[in-house]
Amino acid sequence: MAPNQVAGEILSFFTRNNFTISDRGEVITFEGTMVPSRGQAALLTFCTCISLGSVGLVLSIAVPEGGNNWFWLMTLSPLAGVYYWTKASRKEEIKVKMILSDDGNVSEILVRGDDVQVEQMRKELKFSEKGMIYVKGIFET
Repeated sequence: MAPNQVAGEILSFFTRNNFTISDRGEVITFEGTMVPSRGQAALLTFCTCISLGSVGLVLSIAVPEGGNNWFWLMTLSPLAGVYYWTKASRKEEIKVKMILSDDGNVSEILVRGDDVQVEQMRKELKFSEKGMIYVKGIFET
C-alpha cells in the first residue's frame, strides 16, 4: 500500500476513537482519554452484589448469632461501581511509526500503546503482526 493511504487509514481510525495528534515527526503520537463505561460499572456492581450475597450466606451459616443481618452487606455493592466510575478515566498515548521499504511502500508499522487499542486497530484495518498470517475465525464473515 502507498504510505499516504496507510497513514490516512491509521489517522481515520484514531480520530474515530477520539484520539488527537499530539506530536508529529518520525513517530506520530496520538493522545486520547479513556472514559468509564456504564455497562462495566453496572456489571461490576452486579458481580459485587452477588459476591457480597455469597459472603453473607457463608457468614449467616458460620456465625448464626448475626442471623440474616449479614445479607445487608449487599447494600455496599454500589460503592464498587462508584469507585470504578471515579477511577476509570485515564489518558492513553499511542505512538505509531511507519517504516518504508526501498521502493517507497510501507514495509512495517510499529505501534506502541494500550493493548486493547492496538489489537482493535489491527483487526479493523486488517493488519497482521510481523511473521504472522491472518486466518479468519469461524465467526467472521
